[in-house]
Amino acid sequence: MTARRRGVLVLLVACLLAIAACSGGGDEKADGAEEAFLARYDLDGLSTREIIDRLDAMPVQDRPEGLAASVRPDVLVLGDGRREVELPMPRDEVYVSVAPYRRDTHECHFHSLTTCVGELANTPLRVELTATDGEVVLSETRSTFDNGFVGLWVPRGIRGTLTVEHEGSRGTVPVSTQGDQDATCVTTLRLT
Repeated sequence: MTARRRGVLVLLVACLLAIAACSGGGDEKADGAEEAFLARYDLDGLSTREIIDRLDAMPVQDRPEGLAASVRPDVLVLGDGRREVELPMPRDEVYVSVAPYRRDTHECHFHSLTTCVGELANTPLRVELTATDGEVVLSETRSTFDNGFVGLWVPRGIRGTLTVEHEGSRGTVPVSTQGDQDATCVTTLRLT
């Protein structure tokens, strides 16, 4: 082995040892930084589910300025332009947020808890989710939040039809919670 190759090998081993040494303390620092980030938005000590429920139900004018919160089937992504935190979703449930509409809607795939706004704010609805095998997964009367969305925690791994009724109007859309790229934001359910 030439002296140059030995030098490169020694440098490579030194780098690997430095990375290994840093990684032990790095996790603790990341956890502390994550905690500090969540505390900045009054979300520390909450589970992923509790954070989603709190932010989606929060009146629009009270939402934390500068905080982006994107619901994915597998993670909740929180960021403020300086830092981004990913929190794992529950293993057995997916959060699907639905904004039924009559006239106005917007395109959306992954629900933003801090910026998405639908047409029908604070509106009572009848909501039913039926799996493709005919099982009624959810059948309730709910009200949309101040942002015009109704949030639904539904079982992971299903495919079905969501039906929403309001004051004699009705709409349906297909829903899937089978993959990590399935929509968590449903803005295509028109009430007619």
